Amino acid sequence: MSEFEITPKNRVKQGSDQADYHKAQVYQILDAGLVAQVAFSEDDQPFIVPMIYGREGNTLYLHGARKSRLVRLLARYPKVCVQVTLLDGIVVARSTFNSSMNYRSVTVFGVPQLIEDAQEKQKALKVISEQLLPGRWQEVRPSFDREVAMTGVLRLEIESASAKISAGPPEDEDEDYSAEVWAGVLPLKLQAGALQPDPVLRAGIAPSQLMLDLQGKIY
Repeated sequence: MSEFEITPKNRVKQGSDQADYHKAQVYQILDAGLVAQVAFSEDDQPFIVPMIYGREGNTLYLHGARKSRLVRLLARYPKVCVQVTLLDGIVVARSTFNSSMNYRSVTVFGVPQLIEDAQEKQKALKVISEQLLPGRWQEVRPSFDREVAMTGVLRLEIESASAKISAGPPEDEDEDYSAEVWAGVLPLKLQAGALQPDPVLRAGIAPSQLMLDLQGKIY
């Protein structure tokens, strides 16, 4: 199937005309993000935490410390909700009421499972690394066994998901179009800056072309 089945869980209710259930669109937004907000509930108390992640196929890998309370909790909970939002602009309308944001967002539902197998965990860590710094995995030393053991990685098969995309100029009230005030969109972007070397970096060590090419990258 090319789309996620629309259910009461993933159905976009407000702004349903902006919803997209195509897997390709969901994956595209996930692949462009860097941080996921992971929500769950414990004893009727809701929590939401940021986690770095990576995607391979229909699987999300979430990264955390092996002994952290969060990883232990998520590993035994039957369901979580993961959300990624990319901001594209501030929509500047002729009224504050109609001012809004242009964005691409994805909401994912699934059951988290703690990865115990060291080989599978190594694979998942590479997926997460490639999400943040494509190609960097090949430039650095392999992780020590103790480092892998200290790292918690959760596998989340995407059971249900939806995307929501808001784009374009403001939609004002008919009577406001004659107002003598500017309206439009203030674009936003997340962009990498110039590399900053470690203060204790040994003299003569230059960044690889891979790292140089990441300067100025727009996410």
